[in-house]
Amino acid sequence: MDTLSYKTVSANKNTVTKEWVLVDADGLALGRLASEVAKLLRGKHKPNFTPHVDCGDNVVVTNASKIVLTGKKWDSKEYIRHTGYPGGQRSLTAKELYEKDPARVIEKAVKGMLPKNKLGAELFRNLKVYAGEEHGQEAQKPKVIKLNDNK
Repeated sequence: MDTLSYKTVSANKNTVTKEWVLVDADGLALGRLASEVAKLLRGKHKPNFTPHVDCGDNVVVTNASKIVLTGKKWDSKEYIRHTGYPGGQRSLTAKELYEKDPARVIEKAVKGMLPKNKLGAELFRNLKVYAGEEHGQEAQKPKVIKLNDNK
């Protein structure tokens, strides 16, 4: 064989095709929903996936207020943060965070499944989470993806 008959194609910012995707979180388990959304944000479902490039889709999640946590996670799952001062460790249970803002529960779960670097921060900006049915991305005409079928 004289020449190379195949080439590995690596995606870049100019060759990536980004779409808008709508996911309904009604009745879905938090972790299972978050892992699927993270795959969509990362672009792992596309044939031209490149690890160091933002080749994922823009994801809109609706009905965040209707997610499900199994077992005793509503009371035992804790979100811990630190103020930076001595004795400044603060924590919220999943129920307390949910009562403040249901969208933040999904955002925290998805953010934890993305890379911990500049690319992860860039990917996280492609996520929009809404507590109710209404969302502000009607103009982008998002394609509806059913995750309920995989229950």
